[in-house]
Amino acid sequence: MNLTGEETLPVSQAQAWEALNDVEILKQAITGCESLTLVDEHEYEALVAVSIGPVKAKFKGRLKLSDLKPPSSYQIAFEGQGGAAGHGKGSAQVRLETLGPTQTLLHYAVVASVGGKIAQIGSRLVDMAAQKMAGDFFAAFNAALQERYAVAPPPPPEPKKPLGRRFLDWYLGWLGRIFTGKV
Repeated sequence: MNLTGEETLPVSQAQAWEALNDVEILKQAITGCESLTLVDEHEYEALVAVSIGPVKAKFKGRLKLSDLKPPSSYQIAFEGQGGAAGHGKGSAQVRLETLGPTQTLLHYAVVASVGGKIAQIGSRLVDMAAQKMAGDFFAAFNAALQERYAVAPPPPPEPKKPLGRRFLDWYLGWLGRIFTGKV
């Protein structure tokens, strides 16, 4: 399974890096995470409840950070065992790019493989579950960033005027310019 994407974070690159290395924020953002414990420098043990289709299990695993280039990037190697449900392992590359003083673009690329009952479900269902988990993670991660750094949520987009209204506004403006001689 390969999963790539990017997510805009509403904080500076330094704040994004800090949050990506904060166990409490990560534990809060990872759906089903029951524990995330630092066991060695840049190495964590995790217990995560996962549900993919009809398979539900608790996965106990390890995460190890490597190739750290603060505050820009790192590599994550992970593996986990879910008993009869199966197992998984893989790696992820995470890279941060500054977009502005209060915006950072996070790029990620994940390569993973699963075995056991989870693999028997089918790759399409596993891929969809992984995409949903990534979406849920980033929604919770962004909410945690907004809370920690007192970031105001983005304003809702202005509703577009209906096509007829836009045409009417243009036409009236055009007529006004013709009659006032400001063409």
